[in-house]
Amino acid sequence: MADSAVKAWLARQAYSLVLRLGTPAYLWRVWSRGREEPDYRAHWPERLGFYQGSAGLEGSRHQRGGWVWVHAVSLGEARAAAPLIAALRAQRPGLRLLLTHTTATGREAGRALLQPGDAQTWLPYDTPGAVRRFLRRFQPSVGVLMETEVWPNLLHEARQAQVPMVLANARLSAKSLRQGQRFAALLRPAAQALSLTLAQTQVDADRLRAMGADPVQVCGNLKFDMTPSPDLLALGQRWRDADARPLCLAASTREGEEAGLLDAWLAAPLAISSPRPRLLIVPRHPQRFDEVAALVAQRGLSLSRRSTWPDQQPDAAALGAGVWLGDSMGEMPAYYASAAVAWLGGSFAPLGGQNLIEAAACACPLILGPSTYNFAEAAELSLAAGASRRVADWPEAVHTAQLWLEEGASSAQAAAKAFACQHQGASKRMSGDILRFVYAP
Repeated sequence: MADSAVKAWLARQAYSLVLRLGTPAYLWRVWSRGREEPDYRAHWPERLGFYQGSAGLEGSRHQRGGWVWVHAVSLGEARAAAPLIAALRAQRPGLRLLLTHTTATGREAGRALLQPGDAQTWLPYDTPGAVRRFLRRFQPSVGVLMETEVWPNLLHEARQAQVPMVLANARLSAKSLRQGQRFAALLRPAAQALSLTLAQTQVDADRLRAMGADPVQVCGNLKFDMTPSPDLLALGQRWRDADARPLCLAASTREGEEAGLLDAWLAAPLAISSPRPRLLIVPRHPQRFDEVAALVAQRGLSLSRRSTWPDQQPDAAALGAGVWLGDSMGEMPAYYASAAVAWLGGSFAPLGGQNLIEAAACACPLILGPSTYNFAEAAELSLAAGASRRVADWPEAVHTAQLWLEEGASSAQAAAKAFACQHQGASKRMSGDILRFVYAP
């Protein structure tokens, strides 16, 4: 056995040992999260690749084999997978979809993508035994991982089982490449086990090749093909029409960002010609809703929570509050449609930013913080198109929002929509490449 192969085998054995020893902690963490998100405690044995009867085959034909398997780890990946799955179905009517997730929000969003004959289950913990049980159970024709989901044992066992694996909508930041190269003995064989990698940009493709992926094709970003729900856009427009004050939206905020925003908001004069703007905060993770509500209360600001609105519309109490808290799931297009301008969460902490393309699709201008490495090319294209502006910190972000409100944002709204439309088409390209691994019925 070659020296590199020995190192790879030893690295994977060590990785597997650590995961086995950590299994109780992993299960406890999942169970604990179930206190706030009960879906985490549903279908518990699937986490380790155990299935009883038809478990893991809800709504399916109870057949094995032939699945087109798509793994959408969380909410963002499930949303991004929607246009890809639609394109797969358009090219292969009758396709049997196996949809897997890791988080409760991903699983909830994934339910809307299922059709009769499909199946949904948890992706098992990445131990060799759990992965083998999963692959034996479903025997997929092809597996599609989304964006950054490279799991060493999963990819090794899929290769052993002759299941082709595709990394779709793939991206890799410079930071992740450096980290991956430090653990090259483990991660390089995983990247090499991919049958095909479909990268978002040429920069991503070059980094993925450096990690060992081959072949790699540049297909664009699936998120440009996401179509906001017309019903949600109409709902957001009703919120805007109900409120004489313009809304400034903090979208998908992460821990540590809300405090800086609130302090900057209170320090800014915000005395502009139009009515004083109202602040709308939508945290990225639902388990933080109460925490953010407490931060608002600590600063003496009046608060209305979206979950308390009767008939989905802000009542008199909401219209009298200075801050709205978007404590609902699946309504981000409505929040963007209601806002005059938005700040991108995850970009004001060193977290790389959230999906900025969804805002553009909803014609909402964005203000970006300094950290957007997760969507580096999309951020630069958005800035060049006039759909967004970049700032250094929260005080500058609040000031820039004020300037945008004073100027009027209609041209920026049109630029955002044009930017989103200009870069569509990735789902059709990727679906054709994926279906090459699936035999025609």
